[in-house]
Amino acid sequence: MKSARTVMWLALPPALWLTAFFLMPMAGMLLTSLQGGEGGAGLGLAQYRALLGSPRYLRELGQTSLVSAVVAGLSVLFAYPLAWFLAFRGGQRRALLLLILMAPGWVSYLLRVFAWKLMLGTGGALNQVLLTLGLLREPAPWLLYSMSAVVAVLVYVWIPFAALPIFAALERIDRSLLEAAADLGARPWQAFRHVTLPLSLPGVSAAFCLVFIPTLGEYVTPLLVGGPRGQLFGNLVQSQFQKAMNWPLGAAMSLMMLLVAVPVMLLLARLGRLDLGEG
Repeated sequence: MKSARTVMWLALPPALWLTAFFLMPMAGMLLTSLQGGEGGAGLGLAQYRALLGSPRYLRELGQTSLVSAVVAGLSVLFAYPLAWFLAFRGGQRRALLLLILMAPGWVSYLLRVFAWKLMLGTGGALNQVLLTLGLLREPAPWLLYSMSAVVAVLVYVWIPFAALPIFAALERIDRSLLEAAADLGARPWQAFRHVTLPLSLPGVSAAFCLVFIPTLGEYVTPLLVGGPRGQLFGNLVQSQFQKAMNWPLGAAMSLMMLLVAVPVMLLLARLGRLDLGEG
């Protein structure tokens, strides 16, 4: 009983915090989305019917989900080698290398996005390099204000954060397992495939979720470097709240993004908990 009471008191502050700053705002968002029922009065599902009946909104939601998955996948793909190097080759320099990896996060997010905007512009560094190499005859305006620019900037932003859970998972791997694989004749790439990669999948799943969920609601980066061709669903939500002043529809759209994120989280959580000895 003493242990149970201790656990209860320790869990009380975070439970109150989550209730005040997560559950109550979510409940308010749900209530707002139900406003404006039939005839514009009372509560109802009119906003959800309007959302699900709009091909544009559904198309934008599907495209945003795909872009978020691509950004999360690329971030994990590029972050994994960094995390592996830190875990297995970092040595005494590990703390310094981690510090260098996280250093860009100390700079304002908007400043980093504006820096990419300058680099991708017609007079930017990337265009100048391509012109110097003869790959372009004139500056390419499509490098900026496109979906590819949005993906590139978001991947750059999220790589350091994706590397952290992968690094934590790699750190927990018992090195004797790799030694045993080598003793049994496994080559390095075979040991990686059959030992390191499967044991690091929980970190990979966590990194994917860490990138996928914020990207699903992203609107600042598409606003700055996406242009008309690089808008995401979050920009439509922003326009409903700030321009159209249609808060019920904006709340319904926000909850639709939540419904997209939850199944992905549950699937990745399941994959991360799979017993590697099964199947």
